[in-house]
Amino acid sequence: MATGASFFITTPIFYVNDVPHIGHGYTEVAADVLARWHRQRGDDTFLLTGTDEHGQKILRTATEHGVTPKEWADRLVEDAWHPLLRTLDIANDDFIRTTQPRHEAGVRRFVQDLYDKGYIYPGEFEGYYCVGCEEYKQESDLVEGTGEFAGQRVCAIHSKPVELLKERNYFFKLSEFTQPLLDLYERQPDFIRPDSARNEVVQFVRQGLTDLSISRSSFDWGIKLPWDPAHVLYVWVDALMNYATAVGYGDAAAAFARRWPPQMHLVGKDILRFHAVIWPALLMAAGLPLPEHVFGHGWLLVGGEKMSKSKLTGIAPTQITDVFGSDAFRYYFMRAISFGHDGSFSWEDIAARYEAELANGFGNLASRVLAMIVKYFDGTVPEAGDVTPADRVVLDLVGQAPAAADARFLDFDINGGTAEIWRLVDVLNGYITEQEPWAVAKTGDIARLGTILNTAWRGIGALAVLLSPIIPKACATLWSVLGEGDVRDVTITAADRWTERARPVVHTIAPLFPRVDASEVPATPVPRHQA
Repeated sequence: MATGASFFITTPIFYVNDVPHIGHGYTEVAADVLARWHRQRGDDTFLLTGTDEHGQKILRTATEHGVTPKEWADRLVEDAWHPLLRTLDIANDDFIRTTQPRHEAGVRRFVQDLYDKGYIYPGEFEGYYCVGCEEYKQESDLVEGTGEFAGQRVCAIHSKPVELLKERNYFFKLSEFTQPLLDLYERQPDFIRPDSARNEVVQFVRQGLTDLSISRSSFDWGIKLPWDPAHVLYVWVDALMNYATAVGYGDAAAAFARRWPPQMHLVGKDILRFHAVIWPALLMAAGLPLPEHVFGHGWLLVGGEKMSKSKLTGIAPTQITDVFGSDAFRYYFMRAISFGHDGSFSWEDIAARYEAELANGFGNLASRVLAMIVKYFDGTVPEAGDVTPADRVVLDLVGQAPAAADARFLDFDINGGTAEIWRLVDVLNGYITEQEPWAVAKTGDIARLGTILNTAWRGIGALAVLLSPIIPKACATLWSVLGEGDVRDVTITAADRWTERARPVVHTIAPLFPRVDASEVPATPVPRHQA
C-alpha cells in the first residue's frame, strides 16, 4: 500500500506542570486524524508527540508538591499523559520526553554547533518574564491586571503578573534572521497556516527581531550548556529540538535522513511565534532543512473564554469520553470546529451532535442496512440488478467521496474533509427513506430490493473505510461484519473499491453509538465572572 510519500507530523510537547484538558486532547486528535489518513493512503507516516519537562515552571510546581522535578514529571507522564493517548485512541509512533538521554545529547550537540559557528554570545538582559509561558514578554504582550492583580502588569495569555528579571545570559543572534525569515514567508506563503496566523507572524517579524536570551543561571532544572555548565538552556530552545532528536538527530543519521524535515508542525496559536520564528531561525543557523508547514490552530472556548481551571472552565477529556466514548470526542472536535480557528465547546452541542449525527445518522444507517440484508436475504449480500437514477446518485457519490475527502485532508482541512464524507451518510439516509425497501419487500420485487440493499451496502462499506481515521472503534466494528482483515489496510483513496475484500454474508450488530441518558450530560460550566 506504500506510495513512497513521506508524512512526518508533530504535536507540541506538553508541559507536565498539570494534567491534560480537552484543549490538549483536541490537538492530539487533530494530529492523529491527519496521521491516520496519510498512513491509510499509503504514505510513510510518523506521528510524534511527547512532554516538555524542564524549566522554571516545572521546578516550581514540583517544589510545591514536595518532590523533585524528575519525580514530578515521571508521575504526570505515567498517570496523565500516557493515559490521555489511550483514552483518545492516539496512534502515535513515538513519545519523546525532554529528560530522555537521547534528547539531551542531541540538544547539547545542536547548541554547541551554533556556539562554534558564532551564533551564540554572552550578554546581559533585563525584561518582564512570564513563568507560565517560560518567555520574556514585550510591552505589547502585557495587559492591566484585574481582581487580585489590579494595578499590576500581567501576561495577556495567563492573566498573571510577570516578573522583572535581570540576568547575564547567552544570546542567540535572532536579529540576523529578520530578512531571511521574511524571505521565507514570501517564498513559501504556506509555510505558516492558516493565513490569519501567517499575517500575524509576518507583521511581528517586520517590526524587527531582537537577539534571544537562550540560557538561565538562576535555576538549574534544565540541560546544561556544554561550554558553560553554570547555565541551563532556555526551555523553549530545549523543547523545540524534540522534533529533531526524536527522529535521530545527533545519533542516528539514517533515521534522521529518512524523516527530516517534518511536513507539519501542529501547534496552538499561542505558541506560534516559537515555531514560526525562533525554530526556523535556529534551523537556518544550523544549516538544517526547514519544516514544510507550521499550522497554528485556534483555541477551544468554553463559555466564550479560553479554558481555565481557575474560572471553572477546564474540562478533562475523560469527562467527555466517559459519557459519549472516544469516537464521539474525536468526531465532535473534528466536525464542529473549523480547523485553524477558535471553536466553542458546550455539553449541549456535543449531546445534540452525538444523537443526530452519530447515533441516528451513521450508527442507525449501518444497523438498518445490515438488519434488512439479514431479514430479507438471510444475511447473504444480494446482487445488484438494474440501476436507476436514484441508485446512480449514491454510487457516483461513493466513487467521488474518496478523492474529494482526500483533497481536503491533504490541505489540512479536517472538518471540511469530514463534511465531504458525511455527505454520503446524509445521501444514504435519504436514499433509504425514499426507496422504502421494506415496502418494496412487500411487493415481492426481490430484484429491486436486492439492488437497493446492495447499493446501501456499498455505501456503508465505503464509510467504514473513509471514517476509520476519525472514528476508529466504530469503523473497526462495522468492518468486522463487512470485510476481511483490518479496515486500516484498505487504501483510503480506493475506499470505493472496498468490495474486493467484502464478506459474502453479514450479520446484525449492536448500536455503534448507544443512546445516552440526558441525565448523564453535565451543564456547560460558566466562568466565575459571568456567574
